[in-house]
Amino acid sequence: MKAPVMAAALGGMGVLHFVRPEPFDQLIPPALPGSARAWTYGSGVAELAVAGLLAAPATRQAGGAAAAALFVGVWPGNMWMAWRWRHRPAAKQAIAYGRLPLQIPMIRSAVRIARGEG
Repeated sequence: MKAPVMAAALGGMGVLHFVRPEPFDQLIPPALPGSARAWTYGSGVAELAVAGLLAAPATRQAGGAAAAALFVGVWPGNMWMAWRWRHRPAAKQAIAYGRLPLQIPMIRSAVRIARGEG
């Protein structure tokens, strides 16, 4: 994934964290301190900030490194979702479990951007 596409995707997701926070609240593992909503808003701010870094050529490589860290950081939320959805209908389980391996190419793309290759 190229940096402008990743920036747009992260920017859109960051905005969604504020417009419709409820689905994101459900991704927050209960072991984390504080409220799920605070984590939802915090991750939305992080996504918007990383999108901004990726969008500007001067900060694109730093944005790639930040995106890789962000994608690794949200992986536990996706694992939590998969665990919580393990008894749901097969289609929902497929979505929840399918998100986990999809993180890998996203992380790899972000690392390529950080190296100046994207």
